[in-house]
Amino acid sequence: MKIVLQRVKNALVRIDGEIYSEIGEGLLALVGISETDNEKVIDFMCEKMANLRIFRDENDKMNLSCLDVKGEILMISNFTLYADASHGRRPNFLKAAKPDIATKLFDYSVLKTSQIVDTVKTGVFGADMKVELLNNGPVTIILDSEEIMK
Repeated sequence: MKIVLQRVKNALVRIDGEIYSEIGEGLLALVGISETDNEKVIDFMCEKMANLRIFRDENDKMNLSCLDVKGEILMISNFTLYADASHGRRPNFLKAAKPDIATKLFDYSVLKTSQIVDTVKTGVFGADMKVELLNNGPVTIILDSEEIMK
């Protein structure tokens, strides 16, 4: 599982030109599910995301989590996080989970995250989405289960 986290002042996702979901302060999470992911991996990664201390405290240090600031999370499924562009000029996505498995595991990740964080919103799996955000920092963190869970 790969998650690209962006600390945001606000974020939204549009589908067919209409706002589908939006959040205030919190995290925009682009979520990629691999062919080897399972519920154990997702449990760990969702806990890590919610508790990662990347928000500023009263001393202007990154010392608070999304939970601490009562932030919201917008989770967007993004299989392109598993792009392999090591050969040629066209990436392949062989390491990304197939849509039926990815859908189930992405839905599970949203459920797991919503058990930790009060407000979790999403886009629509497989839809053509337009994501807008006001990055706060900017702060962008990449979480990769293959690196973190060694």
